[in-house]
Amino acid sequence: MNESQKPPIGSIGWCDLTVADASGVRDFYRDVLGWRSTDVDMNGYVDYVMHQPKTGAPTAGICWARGKNRDLPPIWLVYFVVKSLDNSLAQLLLHGGTVVREPVGGGGGRFAVVKDPAGAMCALYEAED
Repeated sequence: MNESQKPPIGSIGWCDLTVADASGVRDFYRDVLGWRSTDVDMNGYVDYVMHQPKTGAPTAGICWARGKNRDLPPIWLVYFVVKSLDNSLAQLLLHGGTVVREPVGGGGGRFAVVKDPAGAMCALYEAED
């Protein structure tokens, strides 16, 4: 990915919702917002990328609470774009945050799920070069 394709540092790059009934929630947002979906193979089940109705642009993910996601609460998890995941995690720890899920690769980069000092969860995402 070249620099012009990377999401801006500090922006919201993505959001996921992890729930026990991903198909039902997918249908809810389809009916309420007009979102369309595409399947994402998760080795034995599918999660969903949700797309805007007019443009078809990918907007969010709806995921099953299975595998590595089984312990995530049913919240919209926002992925904030950072320049360096390692540096941001060091600052997070220095300022009272905690790491919920250690960094993993995915979605064209690496991310970690974290909590801020108030306990609010989010993900920090570094796009790959």
